[in-house]
Amino acid sequence: MKNKTNRITLLYVLVSISLAIVYREVFLFLNPRDPQSFSLINDLLFILVSGVILKYVLYKSDIKNTEIYKKLKNTNTEIKESNERYDIVSKATSDTIWDWKLQEDSMTWNKGIETVFGYSQGEVGKTSKWWFDNIHPEDTIKMSIKLYSFIEQKTEKWQDQYRFKCSDGTYKYVLDRGFILKDEYGKSVRMIGAIQDITKQKEEEQRLKLLETVITHTKDSVIITEADLNEGKIPNIVYVNPAFSHTSGFNSNEIIGKSPEILIGPDSNLEELQKLTKAIQNREECQVETVSYKKNKEAYWVNFNMLPVYDSEGELSHWVSIQRDITEDKRQEVEKEQLIKELTQNNKDLQQFSYITSHNLRAPLSNLTGLLSLIEDIPIENQELKEIINGFKKSTHLLNETINDLVRVIIIKDNPSIEKEKLYLKDIFEDVFSQLNFLIGLHKPIIKFDFNDVTFLNTNKSYLESILLNLLTNSIKYKSDSRKLKININCSRLDDDTVVLTFGDNGIGIDLDKNRDKIFGLYQRFHDYSDSKGLGLYLVKSQVETMGGTISIESKVNVGTTFILTFKNK
Repeated sequence: MKNKTNRITLLYVLVSISLAIVYREVFLFLNPRDPQSFSLINDLLFILVSGVILKYVLYKSDIKNTEIYKKLKNTNTEIKESNERYDIVSKATSDTIWDWKLQEDSMTWNKGIETVFGYSQGEVGKTSKWWFDNIHPEDTIKMSIKLYSFIEQKTEKWQDQYRFKCSDGTYKYVLDRGFILKDEYGKSVRMIGAIQDITKQKEEEQRLKLLETVITHTKDSVIITEADLNEGKIPNIVYVNPAFSHTSGFNSNEIIGKSPEILIGPDSNLEELQKLTKAIQNREECQVETVSYKKNKEAYWVNFNMLPVYDSEGELSHWVSIQRDITEDKRQEVEKEQLIKELTQNNKDLQQFSYITSHNLRAPLSNLTGLLSLIEDIPIENQELKEIINGFKKSTHLLNETINDLVRVIIIKDNPSIEKEKLYLKDIFEDVFSQLNFLIGLHKPIIKFDFNDVTFLNTNKSYLESILLNLLTNSIKYKSDSRKLKININCSRLDDDTVVLTFGDNGIGIDLDKNRDKIFGLYQRFHDYSDSKGLGLYLVKSQVETMGGTISIESKVNVGTTFILTFKNK
């Protein structure tokens, strides 16, 4: 740069001297008589002085140009380094970086637009319109207003949250942050930003809000404590929900910072509390049932779980206790136990009474039956007396059957375990039919069997015969007068261990809408039948359940009745 200045100065001096000499010769040629009119020396001095001045001016200009060059060089270096850093950050970050030239409305995106949102470079628009078009419709207006207000206000930094569409049509929650670049006049010319995917954070935030809502509105008490024991005491409380305050009477500001041991009183179960302390030491889940005390010292029962809570690094951060007031359950439990004791005692008293009654009645009943047998040998001419004696015989017979039924019920209830044996259904039904031979011969019902699937049962013979006798007798007794009696009996396998015995007829049926709850009750009668005692179905149910089975009924008035019996066939 310095040599260039010297060359310019030397050239200026030489040209100026040459012009001065040429000018003087021309002037003398034109004015030979006036040699004093022009002084060569003066001209030369002027040229030399002006040359020096020119050199000085050029020297200063060179210095200024050098400084400008150095600044430009430094600026270019900084820009280059900045661009290199931008490229490095753009490649290294998981964020989506965008560059928006405001005046030209042109936008460029880094590879984050592909890795985060799935767009290829060919799918990405070159203007801000593509950006705004992919913002969720519910967020577009709000975000646009905030963004353009930011640009107009000429502040440097901007950020906002919105939902941005992915290439597959789904949306992600994003945090978008940008800053403005301005020209020398303060005009916004460029904006650079970074979009961060915060979908997981948003989902977690929503989950926490939902959890907060549940905790706040649940009827169960929720207590959150610190992680570690405090001087051997249960960790101090950091949070209680409104339900806890409602139950205990303690406001949150009265209980937070204190140990839950403030709830312990004279009747609290120390063993349960020791179990709780040990679980906290071992950082294990624990369930406790004990007596707690309210602010007013009123005792109440609680059942609660103590659960450890760990942070993202796997470190224990808190304990959560979910407590339920079980005072009413405990009261009902005590009442239930007392009721069971009373019922057990009443049952024993009733059985004893039944034994005594049946025993005391059997002797006079036996005598009465003997006397009636003697009367049968005496010829009675009086018809009125004969009817009285026949009625007496019938009543005696019914009384004897009632006592026998009562004894059977007592035996069933007093002997819950029975002996089982392998019984072939065909043989059992032959025995039952032989006992009801007279009734079957009299009414001639149509009886159909299906024992193809199950041919035998492992059960008690006496009970099974008694059940079938009762069901067959009831079918005949309560047959319809308008149609032939039909009885269908089949036995099928429900699974490897369970069989189903179905016994159905087309008799007069039972109104289950009125009588379902009492169908198997003691001394329940559903039809006007003189010989009905209301014991048959009660005996059937008792015998079925004693054998470990179940019984149910389906019936319609004037259509018929079906009993479904299940047995464990093992």
